[in-house]
Amino acid sequence: MSNGQWYPPEWPARIRALASGELTAVPPRRAATVMLLRDDTSGPVPAGPTVHMLRRRTSMAFAGGAYAYPGGGVDPRDDDHLVGWAGPSLEDWAGRLGVDSSAEAQAVVCAAVRETYEEAGVLLAGPTADTVVSDTTGADWEADREALVARELSFAGFLDRRGLVLRSDLLAAWARWITPAFEPRRYDTWFFVAALPEGQRTRNASTEADRTVWIRPGDAADGYDKGDLLMMPPTVATLRALRPYGTAAEALRAADSQDLTPVLAEARMEGDELVLSWPGHDEFTKHLPAADGSASPPPGDATDGNPS
Repeated sequence: MSNGQWYPPEWPARIRALASGELTAVPPRRAATVMLLRDDTSGPVPAGPTVHMLRRRTSMAFAGGAYAYPGGGVDPRDDDHLVGWAGPSLEDWAGRLGVDSSAEAQAVVCAAVRETYEEAGVLLAGPTADTVVSDTTGADWEADREALVARELSFAGFLDRRGLVLRSDLLAAWARWITPAFEPRRYDTWFFVAALPEGQRTRNASTEADRTVWIRPGDAADGYDKGDLLMMPPTVATLRALRPYGTAAEALRAADSQDLTPVLAEARMEGDELVLSWPGHDEFTKHLPAADGSASPPPGDATDGNPS
């Protein structure tokens, strides 16, 4: 493999099984992931924004060793409890995200903010519509974070308990990718960008990650191209899209011009080959033998993890 594209060996068998009708596609779960940005001011000349990434533990069945962003599935409890809200209206968010209702928009944005807190310790919320919490350390904060991770506490309940307003103006939707139909666990994932709030710091709070880094998007993409960093197609594509921007603020301003048409992998036959492609992203196209004697796809839901 000439680059760092994560490619599971069971995919060809699963693709063939789906094409033959032996495998039924499962519906994708709603999910959100956040590209958390901060400006690199370490040198005499601004070097552009860096993005917070985590490396999935190599022991994980799904994308072990791959670099990704904080993210995860939507909690359905966040659909039906109106939270304190600042920034664009829920109706505006529904239009931007391409969902049917303001309740669904709230749940997706809540997932983005919650997962950033759960996995990076960064909270995009504040006591008022124009403030943000400056410190999320301490035993009481950690107890709430762990309760969120365990789903013992909903994010709406967490905000209510602490009297906080979700700052939806601090993040912006950037892209949308849907896990291929032949995967056993599927996500319909919205990618967001956000700037690290002043006073807050990231930490590796995820049980799924063994390392976190702040890295310039271009450097991360170069590492993928060299085969040094393992990544999934959505991660690489969004890194490349961030590369032109000189500051985190520039990237956030550019978010409204990004296309949120869902990207869904397609598999087709071409002669004696199976061709796997992601529309609009030719670099990820794979050509596979149409029949290679591979074993049947593994049964059940054997994967776990981050949709990014």
